[in-house]
Amino acid sequence: MSEDIRLTQFSHGAGCGCKLSPAILDRILANKHSSPGEFDRLLVGNNSRDDAGAYDLGNGQALLTTTDFFMPIVDDPFEFGRIASANAISDIYAMGGNPVMAIAILGWPIDKIAPEVAGLVIEGARSICKEAGVALAGGHSIDSPEPIFGLSVNGLVAIENLKKNDAAKAGDQLFFTKAIGIGILSTSEKRGILLEKDRGVGAQSMMRLNSIGAKLALIPGVNAMTDVTGFGLLGHLGEMAEGSALNAKIDVGKVKLLTDLDYYLDKGAIPGGTKRNLESYDHRLGEISERDRWILADPQTSGGILVSVSAEGIEKVKALLEAQGLGAHVESIGFLEEEDPSQARIQLK
Repeated sequence: MSEDIRLTQFSHGAGCGCKLSPAILDRILANKHSSPGEFDRLLVGNNSRDDAGAYDLGNGQALLTTTDFFMPIVDDPFEFGRIASANAISDIYAMGGNPVMAIAILGWPIDKIAPEVAGLVIEGARSICKEAGVALAGGHSIDSPEPIFGLSVNGLVAIENLKKNDAAKAGDQLFFTKAIGIGILSTSEKRGILLEKDRGVGAQSMMRLNSIGAKLALIPGVNAMTDVTGFGLLGHLGEMAEGSALNAKIDVGKVKLLTDLDYYLDKGAIPGGTKRNLESYDHRLGEISERDRWILADPQTSGGILVSVSAEGIEKVKALLEAQGLGAHVESIGFLEEEDPSQARIQLK
């Protein structure tokens, strides 16, 4: 039954490319922040645009809570469930926590796609939750024009190990735990131009859990972390740099790509989300080629964790990446420096 449908044909967007642009989000959230100070135990609200909320439980631990959902980025319903779940759980890892429980969020066009196909999406979610040690405790579903799936996830972290995206320090080196290009590949697949050699490459990356985040948080010198999703590497790095009042410099050649993306860029396989991203933050960028712009602003779904680490932690971070099978990512992709208002927030070389 699942072989007879292509889930991506039922949605106008794909994965985290469905996210509202940073500029639109700024307008929605203007003057509507929940910040520490309003609530005694709220450690992280949405004032810092972080990956999850954090609430002090009063016993040395913080409760982390997040939600993430989107429309299909792959055609296979089981894989869609796995990807959406890994993506939602990633927010907990990016705060340094361990996920413990999740609730499913499902929107389904029951007049277009059989309920049994939605069942396969749920089974995919169960499989990734089991891999992460997360209890999938229930959920909520609605009849919707397009298929939507995701999770609301809770996690726990020792407050001393809580990592935010706005706590980076000048001199920190930047590491990134996954290759990028998800948006370009998914757009190419939707248009029917994906090369056979690249089939499944994006899905495998998206289904890989970012559990290394909970381990990175234990390393002294790891100052800030965030996972890279719909705003692209440039967008999430910009949030880190701006929140920390720093400037960032990126070595484009050190950023790993899922495959050679030139073929797809030549055919115009540029997601709409990329263009919305650049409209939002292009003014923060230094000189950069058009091609690098398309790649570094590419919306990622279940992307890697961006880590800001001072000198004392660099060797331990590299050793952990090697031990976790992420040896391809042991090179720093750039660094952060003191803020200079006369220069672009992000500069590239």
